[in-house]
Amino acid sequence: MRRSTDGKSWVFVHPRGARDRAEDLEEVQLMIESGELDVALDELRWLLSGCAEFIPAHVLLGDIARDMNDLPLARAHYGAGYQLGLQALRREKMPKPVLYSQLANQSFFEAGRGLVWALEKLKKPQMAEEVMGGLIELDQSDPMQLRLLLDELRRDGAPVISLMPKFPTS
Repeated sequence: MRRSTDGKSWVFVHPRGARDRAEDLEEVQLMIESGELDVALDELRWLLSGCAEFIPAHVLLGDIARDMNDLPLARAHYGAGYQLGLQALRREKMPKPVLYSQLANQSFFEAGRGLVWALEKLKKPQMAEEVMGGLIELDQSDPMQLRLLLDELRRDGAPVISLMPKFPTS
């Protein structure tokens, strides 16, 4: 962790191995978009074998598992990315704020959002709330709309409607 350039927030400093592999993610994205999931999975696993702290690779693996409806695997990958970020934060005694708007912080927040989603889908609402609360504590603007995400998941996507009759106001 280091202070942001304006000194008002904190930013993750990713390990050298992760920084060295960042360009490879563009290739993986192209593989995924062209439907070459097996090749993309192999590439992501290879990237992690050289740097297990590569949070964006965990996020992509979580996304693929989510899309394949493998909720336990999605939870594992999102959770791994989230835990890596938490470890860095704990080493620095949980500095705040850590803003999603900082590019280096986004993969941590995306891992956390994925974890909230997976936990809720796996019927672990208390754990989902804890992760959501931790993320919002770091960036109180809730830029990933985690509260809304949980609300929609809990309503199964149903819109909120008023059951009270409307009376004329005049």
